[in-house]
Amino acid sequence: MPKQHGLYSTHRSGQAGESIALNYLQKKGLNLVTANYHCRSGEIDLIMQSKETIIFVEVRSRSSSGYADPAETITAFKQAKIIRTAKHYLMYNAHLNEFYCRFDVVTITGKAGMKYKIDWLKGAFDAF
Repeated sequence: MPKQHGLYSTHRSGQAGESIALNYLQKKGLNLVTANYHCRSGEIDLIMQSKETIIFVEVRSRSSSGYADPAETITAFKQAKIIRTAKHYLMYNAHLNEFYCRFDVVTITGKAGMKYKIDWLKGAFDAF
């Protein structure tokens, strides 16, 4: 069950953050390929495309900037899970193997219904 924070669960907050990030990235010219891709290895929040690049996006949101930067919460372990999940996705979508791949992070700081800050970290980490 999702953790409860006030009236909103972290799951609902995550969905809102992903929706904000998707809207932001689409306004920047990216096209949605898949949202919330799941496999045994893990989950990728958004898979986007920009020309010949497939972009695997991790979305992190926080209600305030008082804690650590949301991007700092993406540990090496979490990065490895995202990379394994991206490899799984590409294995079953071979038509994308000719594309360049990149791992980005979108952070959103602020509360729903209020002004928020969005940071887009292109190439936030690499697959080794």
